[in-house]
This record gives sequence, structure tokens and C-alpha cells, in this order.
Amino acid sequence: MADGKEIRSVLATDCGSTTTKAILIEKQGDEYRLVVRGEAPTTVEAPFEDVTRGALNAIMEVEELAGRKILDGEQIIMPQAGDEGVDVYLSTSSAGGGLQMMVSGVVKQMTGESAERAALGAGAIVMDVIASNDGRAAHEKIRRIRELRPDMILLSGGIDGGALSHVAELAEVIAAAEPKPRLGSDYNLPIIYAGNVDARDVVEERLGKKSSLVITENIRPVLERENLMPARHKIHDLFMEHVMAQAPGYKKLMSWTSLPIMPTPAAVGYIIETIAKQQGIEVIGVDIGGATTDVFSVFQEVFNRTVSANLGMSYSISNVLAESGLNNVMRWVPFDMDEIDLRDRIKNKMIRPTTIPHSLAELKVEQAIAREALRLAFEQHKSLAVGLKGVQQERTISDAFDQSSSGQTIINLKTLDLLVGSGGVLSHAPRRVQAAAMLVDAFLPEYVTKLAVDSIFMMPQLGVLASEYPKAATDVFEKDCLIHLGCCVAPVGNAKQAGQPCVTVEYNLKGEHVKKEVSYGDIALIPMERTDEVEATITPARHFDMGQGNGKAVTAKLTGGVVGLIVDARGRPYKMTTDSTERVQRLKTWEKELKLYPEQE
Repeated sequence: MADGKEIRSVLATDCGSTTTKAILIEKQGDEYRLVVRGEAPTTVEAPFEDVTRGALNAIMEVEELAGRKILDGEQIIMPQAGDEGVDVYLSTSSAGGGLQMMVSGVVKQMTGESAERAALGAGAIVMDVIASNDGRAAHEKIRRIRELRPDMILLSGGIDGGALSHVAELAEVIAAAEPKPRLGSDYNLPIIYAGNVDARDVVEERLGKKSSLVITENIRPVLERENLMPARHKIHDLFMEHVMAQAPGYKKLMSWTSLPIMPTPAAVGYIIETIAKQQGIEVIGVDIGGATTDVFSVFQEVFNRTVSANLGMSYSISNVLAESGLNNVMRWVPFDMDEIDLRDRIKNKMIRPTTIPHSLAELKVEQAIAREALRLAFEQHKSLAVGLKGVQQERTISDAFDQSSSGQTIINLKTLDLLVGSGGVLSHAPRRVQAAAMLVDAFLPEYVTKLAVDSIFMMPQLGVLASEYPKAATDVFEKDCLIHLGCCVAPVGNAKQAGQPCVTVEYNLKGEHVKKEVSYGDIALIPMERTDEVEATITPARHFDMGQGNGKAVTAKLTGGVVGLIVDARGRPYKMTTDSTERVQRLKTWEKELKLYPEQE
């Protein structure tokens, strides 16, 4: 709506748990571009206990780098006058641990999961799901609510016009727990009720006096439909009014911003959703951090987000090893390694989270662990990004009595258009091809998929900008935020043994005819510039499929990037050899072909 309104400059900050990042965007001709970026430590804890200090420090760095005045004392000059000040100031935040929620629903696999999707999509970390059928006694649920001290509770349950007893029972449990908020003790805990409309009076009676109760539309009004947006909007509003208002300095920060502050993960989700909608494409985005890995996806115009709160590259790195198992990490390490040595390296990273690899061997180990963290987070995402459980897509005699099989994942790698990686281990990989290899190995894309990384992690700021100024956000996202790595071509199918024919890629570029045949078990890298775009004929061998059936050729548009075109002929589903010597040999061959690391003597 506001894109009609002319803005010349935007200042945006992201107050993270450790670092506050600031970016300055200016209109140059007909498009918006990133000018400079600054950062400073976040100051939400003692001795400062005022988030605006870190924001001002990051903005001062932007002033210095851009060589222009933005601040007048501790005030941002708005709107822009001449070369001073900015037209718009925006911010996102995950300081203070972000938004931590509990959700509840009558049936864990139905309204419980719908509530979880609503909270995750709004940028929350879901601490627990409480349901009538979760097997816990009432006193255990009460104890759990008291122990966790969430910032907010989302209560759902029942379709409109359904039974009231279970919703009343859940409201009773929450009322008995008398939950106290994590931040600040002088306000009532926000509770959102988004369940059966007929139960509103019962919920009001049980919880109205004990909490800041907000009632919104049912997230599951009928069995066949989810209605998550009203609940997500309420979560955002309450996050600002209650949770952020308690964090040190946030009231002051909120008074500066032109739009409400968004939780960082919600803002990242918003930019990914905006891009998918504008370009009509299906997207997966991943942000791998020190403690958590967030996965975002848009398939069939449905947005999903999951937080793997125990999969990260520093604080939770030991958990990645525990969950994936030693063999799964070692299958990506191109040399033999003692198990104790691997465990020691991982524990060192956990207790010294800011360290970076000091040798090539350490880098290879870290990137092997990253592949597993990404793979596990994606598996968790697929299990939550499902069609509605409790709804029969197709009824047969055998499944008429079995409701559990109806929730199928909507993630379809065959229709995926764009895979975007973000977070230190991907954005700051010494060579861009390493980021591409980690994404391909972890997500195993199929057919033709574009690969990209976020250059300096500015997706949160662009997300909040997109909510009001989508053109400015998408201009910067395309031109300055995304680094296009290239395309991955991956046929589906397997052959009996390595070396058999798999796929041929043919195209004309700059007057030259390029033809590349790749055998089963190999990976090939074909240089292709970011500006190159070709119409290619991709012919799979008879046991392989590129979308039209086994052995049938397809034509596809391929675009280049800083890495080029990766042809992955290792087969789908992908099976790594269990023979240690053969595995090391294969990894070394792929490394050499992709030029992943410097050649060693």
C-alpha cells in the first residue's frame, strides 16, 4: 500500500541476541540499493540494560561509513532533509531469547499441530505442546507450564460447533497453573484463544481474570481448513505490547520506529513469503545459527516455518552429533578420523562458540557437521509441513479407520525452484562453492533448483520492510542480499553401480555448443556466469528421470552464478557407501571436481 508513497532512504536494525545489525538503503534512480552496513554488541543485559544503546552504536557506524548525518544526539532525524536523516526507521528483534511460547490443542496431531504452525509462523520458539490426549496427567501439565514460564500461551481446540468439554478442561489446567511471565512480573501473561467459538464464554470465565486474554478466530474452524493468519497477527501484537515492552529499553526503541517491531524469525519468513508470492515460485530458506536452525518454506502457496531449537553450530553442536550419530557425520569427512578426536573438536566448539576453524581439517569437520544439522532440521520441517491431519484426502476401505496416514508433507523437492541458505557457516564459508555443496548434500534437491546464500544476513530487516514497502525490500533482496550460486541439476533414480551413464546436459552459450555427460556416482561443475541464462536439453539415462519419465529428455532454463552449474549424478534417493576407503576416495574426487578446498601438497 505504501509503495505509492515515495521514500528516499530507509534505516533498519536487527537486535539479535548477541549483535545488533544496522543497514542503510537508499533509492538510486528507479531502484533501491544497500549503501552500508554497521554492527555493534546488543546491550539488553547488564551493565547497560537498554537495547537502544546497541542500536545507536550500530547506527553511528553506519553514519561513519556512509559519511552522512543520521542522528541528532540520540534522536534519528526523520524524515530526510537534504542529505541528513532518513525517511523511515524499522527494527526487528530476537534479543532476550526471542519469543517463547507454549501452545495447546484438544488433539495433539490436529489442533495441537495447527496451533504449533501458527506460533512458528509468527516467529516463536514453541517450548511445548499441551493436548488433552498427550498422555500427561493434569498435575504434570500444570507443573510443566509453571516450569517453562513462556512469554505467551496460544490456546486452541475444537472445530466451530464441536464439543466444549476438552477446551474447558485445557482452560482449567492453564488457570490452575497461574503462569508467570518470563520478563517482568507486574503484568498478566498474554493468552490467545483461537478455538471453538462456542467455548469462548467458558474460556473467558476460566482465564479472563487471571491473564490478558485475547480472543480471535478459530485456527481450525472446520476439519478441512486451517485459518492461521488471525492468530499470527495477534501473536505479533501481543509480542510488542507485552513481551517487548518488558525488555530493557524497548519502549524507547518502539517510539522511534515507523512500523511495529517484528520478531526476527517472523521477518525472515515474511521476506521469503513475499518473494515466493511475487515471483510465483516454491522456496525453501534455511538459517543455521549457533543454537538453532530455522527452516522456512512456501509450497502450494502455503508458508511453513520450523525451529530446530537443539540443532546449531556452537551451543548445540554436541546435540547434532548425538542426534545424527557418528557414522552420519563421518560420511562427509574426507579422511579417516579417530572418534575421540572428533568428539573433542565438537566439545571445544561448544565451550568456545566464537572460535573459527584454524586448519583445513577442522573446516572440513565443521562443514560435515553443518550438513547433518541442516539435514536433521529439514527432516523436522518436513514432518510439520503437512497436509491437514484428521482430513481424509482419499478414503479407501483400508484407511477408513486409520486417520494417522492422512497428514502428508507438502514439501516437494521436484517442484522446488529456489533454495536459500543463511547463517555463519553458509554465508561466511571461505569459498562460495562450499556453501553450495553443503546445501546440495543436506537438502538433496531434485531435477533443476536454483541455489543462493544471504550475503550478510539482512533478511530480517528486509522482511519488516516488505510488510509496508515491498518494492524496496525485493530490490535490495535481489540485488544486494542474495548471492546467486547457480543451479543444481539432479536426476531422480539409481543405477546398479558407479560409472554407468546417468545424465547429459546440452546447451549453446556465447556461440559455443556445450555438451557434458556425467556418469552415475559423479558430480560435475560447469562454469556459468551470473548473467548467463540458457535453454538446456537435459537427457537422463534409462534408469533416471528429470520430470518427464525415465530416459525422457526435458528442456529447462538454467541460470549461472558465482559457483556455476552443478550436475549431481549421485542418484536420488542418495545412498553413501558404507565402505570407509571407498567413501574417502569418492569425497576426494567430488572435492577436486568442485574445487571445494585449496589443493594440498
